[in-house]
Amino acid sequence: MAQATITFEDVQTNGGKKVKLIKIAGQLDESNVDEEAKKIYAVIEQGGAGLNLIFEFSGLEYMNSKSIGYLTDWYSKISAGGGKVVIAQAKSNIVDILQVVGLTQLITTYPTVEEAKLAVV
Repeated sequence: MAQATITFEDVQTNGGKKVKLIKIAGQLDESNVDEEAKKIYAVIEQGGAGLNLIFEFSGLEYMNSKSIGYLTDWYSKISAGGGKVVIAQAKSNIVDILQVVGLTQLITTYPTVEEAKLAVV
C-alpha cells in the first residue's frame, strides 16, 4: 500500500482572504486516494464560499487518474464558490501528467508557495 501524507495550514494574506495550504507528499493511488480525498472535501466544506486552495506538491511522487479526477472536482467546487485553486512546487513528472490531461489550463502551477500565495490574494 502506498503512503500519502496530507497536512493543512491556514495561510495569512494581506487581503484577508481565506487560504488553505494543502501539502501532499508520497503517492496518491488506488490504495489510499479515496480516504485521503475525504480529508480535503471536509476542508472545502468547512471553508465555505470564497475559500482559496494552494496545493503544495513538492513531496508528491505519483498521482493516478482517480486522484486527478478528485483534483478536478475540488477545482470545480472551489471555483463555484468564488475561490481559486493553484498548485505550487510540483515536480516535473507531476506537472507533465497535469499538462497531458489539460489541467494546467484550469489550475495554474507556480514554482514556489510564495508566488502561489500572491496569485490567490
